[in-house]
Amino acid sequence: MYEGVVQDLIDELGRLPGIGPKSAQRIAFHLLAADPIDVRRLAEVLVQVKDKMRFCEECGNVAEEERCRICRDARRDPSVLCVVEEPKDVVAIERTREYRGRYHVLGGAISPIEGIGPDDLRVRELIQRLADGTVREVILATDPNLEGEATATYLARMLGPMGLRVTRLASGLPVGGDLEYADEVTLGRAFEGRRLLDA
Repeated sequence: MYEGVVQDLIDELGRLPGIGPKSAQRIAFHLLAADPIDVRRLAEVLVQVKDKMRFCEECGNVAEEERCRICRDARRDPSVLCVVEEPKDVVAIERTREYRGRYHVLGGAISPIEGIGPDDLRVRELIQRLADGTVREVILATDPNLEGEATATYLARMLGPMGLRVTRLASGLPVGGDLEYADEVTLGRAFEGRRLLDA
C-alpha cells in the first residue's frame, strides 16, 4: 500500500480491463516520473473523450457526431450489414479494406456466466434496422470463441425467418501457424471451411 493519491491512482488504473495490480503500479510510477506536460495532456484527452465522444445512433460505433463517419458515407453499400461485438472490431475489419458495407455494433456478446443475455445487447436495434428491407445480407462477425459463437447462433436463428442471407466469417488456421498447436475447434472449423484449389 502506498500513501494517499498514489494508491488511489493505482486502484483506479487497476479497474481498467486488462490491467492487473502489477501493471497498474507500473503505469502509476511511469506517470509519476513523466513530464508534467505529458501527464496533463493525457488528462485532457481523457476528459475530452468523455465530453466529445458518443455512440453512433444508427450502428453503435464510436462517433463525434450523432452518426459515425461510416454511416454518413453514401458510398457504403447499405444492402450489406456486418454485425460485430465492439467498436474495436469495426476498426479491425476496416484495416483490411475488403469490406464496403455498413456495420452494427452489438456492444458485447451473449455470456450467461457474466449475466449478459440478448436483451443486454443492441439486438432490438438490429431488428429495427432490418425492418425496412434495405439490407439483403447480414454478416455475423462475432469473435470465434464460446460467447461469440453463442451470439452468432442466436442471431442466425432470429434472422433466418426474415428471408435475409445470413453469413458467418470463415475461421480456421492462422497463416504461419502449425497444425500441432491448433485446438480442436479451430482445426474442425478449418476442415468445415476447406475450399477447392484450382489446378
